[in-house]
Amino acid sequence: MEHTQAYDGPTDLGEDGPTGAGVGRLVGSDRVLAVLKELARHPDGAGLEELTRVIGSPKPTVHRALGALRRAGLADQDVRGRYLLGDEFLRMAFAHHEARPDHVRVRPVLDALARRFGETAHYAVLEGHEVVYRAKVDPPSGAVRLTSTIGGRNPAHATAVGKLLLARELGSVAEVETWLAGAPLERRTPRTLCAAADLYRELVATRERGYGVDDEENEAGVTCLALPVFLISPTTPSGAVSVSALAYRTPLATLVDALDQIRALLGPLAGPHI
Repeated sequence: MEHTQAYDGPTDLGEDGPTGAGVGRLVGSDRVLAVLKELARHPDGAGLEELTRVIGSPKPTVHRALGALRRAGLADQDVRGRYLLGDEFLRMAFAHHEARPDHVRVRPVLDALARRFGETAHYAVLEGHEVVYRAKVDPPSGAVRLTSTIGGRNPAHATAVGKLLLARELGSVAEVETWLAGAPLERRTPRTLCAAADLYRELVATRERGYGVDDEENEAGVTCLALPVFLISPTTPSGAVSVSALAYRTPLATLVDALDQIRALLGPLAGPHI
């Protein structure tokens, strides 16, 4: 089925002429922005007829909007005559994105998680056999806090974040063994998974459920639930956000029961589920 979208914005008869009872038209800059947003939905380009149909404005009007975008370098036309986002738009988008550090983008989410659960929220990335904490928000004052630090590291196989991100990279026992490269896995607590087969089974379970857990595997008395975040690619996580809790205060089952709430707080950063 062909994708269409209704645009809600200021309306006017304007240059488009009478629109009929109850039917509005996009005006000026709103129309240009609507065309730009529609182009973003077509990485292989879109024809003028298709854009006209989806936007709901006359062909000459859409053509003028495309002309304005092309003059600004925000749109281009390929040899087939199809329109697509221009190189200048992509350059600006990527430059803007790279200028925004990860911790700036995830900080509001971490704040919300720490307030909601009264526990510590982290953002971490996978580096080799370890996870590195890029951002951390402690619970409100008065609560017992964890000793983790920004820039600190923990073994990936013992953490919810690490297992979640490894689950996307290691698809077989052989790949787990290659990743280990013959090195033994550190046993942080009696619950730490230290055998390749055990770790692989946990990675399979993690992929199937879409989130990672640490049931006192990295530190006795501390549980954790992690979800991927997608800051760059819509399909490859840039890292993961986790809620790390004291088990006596917030058992792992409590975090699992609140999974939908955690996803809701992540908002668009949650991306697709595994």
